[in-house]
Amino acid sequence: MRSVKRAILVTGASSGIGRAVARRLLAEGHEVIGVSRDIRKFNHGREGFHALELDLADLAALPTQIAGIAQRFPELDAVVFSAGIGRFGALEQFSYAQIETLMAVNFTGQAFLARALLPQLKRKARSDLIFIGSEAALKGSRQGAVYCAGKFAVRGFAQALREECGKSGLRVALINPGMVKTEFFDELSFEPGDHASNYILPEDVAETVSYVLNSRADIVIDEISLSPLNKAVKFKKPDR
Repeated sequence: MRSVKRAILVTGASSGIGRAVARRLLAEGHEVIGVSRDIRKFNHGREGFHALELDLADLAALPTQIAGIAQRFPELDAVVFSAGIGRFGALEQFSYAQIETLMAVNFTGQAFLARALLPQLKRKARSDLIFIGSEAALKGSRQGAVYCAGKFAVRGFAQALREECGKSGLRVALINPGMVKTEFFDELSFEPGDHASNYILPEDVAETVSYVLNSRADIVIDEISLSPLNKAVKFKKPDR
């Protein structure tokens, strides 16, 4: 008989870091609620896995949709915020709609989700919110004004929320990876270097999430930064 340890919601679970996190947690015996904009990307046959379609950019629809999640999964006691999109360039190259979408997915939608689930999580004897930030939350970078703004917002949000929840059993943690070798870079003009020391694997981030979740309930791991051993960026040749 399969023993379920915890019920954990993972955003962005259909690809990249989120997918690696979901697989790791399922392997550890947890029940996983996987959230994605397109549930057709999921393997629906996994035991203990529930697929949910949710677009974090659709802020108007989120409150009603999230309320449904809380009602459907009252046993939910942890959330891993893995969803995110990347777009880089000078600020004047962004349309207003692109700025709005980037901030909605990378910050505002996550804040909505945390807000809706917070009362339920604070009633638990033990619960966790784990935000996947970025090295872009630590230092602003050229061509990254909007992306860095979203990640800086996540970092400040997590730090403040940690203080706000300090008298409950809810722990708030932030994980800041450097460049992770995922589909994130498919549509970008750059990517990590080719050597294994130039990038982080999504499984490395998933292992860190597991470490945070399995840490002793009476401690809080506030923030962890992960970096490749040798940072290197490779720029792609433009298509002709």
